[in-house]
Amino acid sequence: MIEIVEETITIEYEKLENLKEYLLPLLKDGLLVAFSGGVDSAFLLWAAKQTMDKEGGRVFALTTTSASLPDQDKKDVEKFISEFGIDHKWIESKEMENPAYLQNDNLRCYHCKTELFSIAKSLLKGNNLKSIAYGYNASDFSDDRPGHKASIENGILAPLAEIGFSKDEIRTILRNEGINISEKQASPCLSSRISHGVPVTTGRLADISFMENILRDAGVSLFRVRLNETKGGLFIRIEIAVEEFEKVINIKEKLNSEGRARNYKWVTLDLGGYKMGGADK
Repeated sequence: MIEIVEETITIEYEKLENLKEYLLPLLKDGLLVAFSGGVDSAFLLWAAKQTMDKEGGRVFALTTTSASLPDQDKKDVEKFISEFGIDHKWIESKEMENPAYLQNDNLRCYHCKTELFSIAKSLLKGNNLKSIAYGYNASDFSDDRPGHKASIENGILAPLAEIGFSKDEIRTILRNEGINISEKQASPCLSSRISHGVPVTTGRLADISFMENILRDAGVSLFRVRLNETKGGLFIRIEIAVEEFEKVINIKEKLNSEGRARNYKWVTLDLGGYKMGGADK
């Protein structure tokens, strides 16, 4: 068993060396990494910084912020950037001013990524940068990713996908290197909590953030506060891991009163538990 584990890790580190070789010429010309605060882009940024420190070049990180960015992601970005000493810039994105984004159809992510990459491209010349990369990886191949269509249209690189890194491999290396973000759960934008067809508003995003912070403060580790529509209005559907149901039951009065105070018809707990992409399920 130990030999199998060591062999697997060796394969992953061979991929890491391939990734660093891929990144080296990009760094020599100047590389911007779109950093969301998630595991994948953190790994890409870490690998780029490791390569730059050894071989030279330039890496620059961009994080865009808007009402759709979870509070925890902002904290994770600041911590990671500070820990590794990476040049970084926050810029407010304007997807909330785009009616096509706000209508919340299945192209919402496409419009968001288009805005992100437009901002990234505007930074290249003034910062001595030539290329842009983001954290799309091999585990994303099987998903419907409208945002990846935007990356292709804008000439954005996906080094992790090119090398064939899966999400599990990324986490394994980060964990082996003692980088805390390795255990972070997937953290899509707050707009993804709203079922398609229900318009995105700053008020609804603030409501989701507020309710999710209640869950976080109660010690719930994996959660989503979904907004769904029924006749007569919107209701809140809370998804958490089944083994954490008791934590939510213990704060049911607070969740219900806060949800109703925000004019949601019901505050419900989905007995099916947490599931990825569950806003429409």
